Amino acid sequence: SGTRAAVAASNDRASRPAAGAALGVGLKRLRSEPGGNRVMVVLGAQWGDEGKGKVVDLLATEADLICRCQGGNNAGHTVVVDGKEYDFHLFPSGIINPKAVSFIGNGVVIHLPGLFEEAEKNEKKGLKDWERRLIISDRAHLVFDFHQAVDGLQEVQRQVQEGKK
Repeated sequence: SGTRAAVAASNDRASRPAAGAALGVGLKRLRSEPGGNRVMVVLGAQWGDEGKGKVVDLLATEADLICRCQGGNNAGHTVVVDGKEYDFHLFPSGIINPKAVSFIGNGVVIHLPGLFEEAEKNEKKGLKDWERRLIISDRAHLVFDFHQAVDGLQEVQRQVQEGKK
C-alpha cells in the first residue's frame, strides 16, 4: 500500500522504519490470534496537537473501519503517502486506505463547504473513491456560515471585554 509517513520528523516512518514495522507485526499478531478481531481506540487526553492523526495513520494501514467520533475542521493533520501530502481536517486520515471504510460520527461538527473543499484538494493529490468508502452519521451536526460568523463576533467581544482590543 505504499510508504506512509507522518510529516513530523518524530513520527516519520521513513526515518524510523522499525517503529512502523513493529506496529505492523503487532497488528498482524492480534489478527492471527483466536478472536483476533480487535478494536483499537486512539484517544486524546489533552487539548489537541497530541499526534492522534499520525497514530491513526499508522494503525489505518491494517484497519477495516476508521471512525472519527468528535471534533470539527478547526484543526487538522498532514499525512504523506508515496511522496504525496494529504491534509485532513474533517476526513479521518484512514480514508487513504482503499480497503477501509471511514466513518464520521454524530459527535463531529461538519461545515459542508469545508468538507467538499477538503475532498477536492485531496482528490487533486490522488485520493480516489472516497465517496464509496465514507459514511457520515445522519446525526452529525452541521455548521453553517452564520454559526462561524457568530463565533467570530463572540470571540471579538470576549477580547474587548478582556481589554485585548
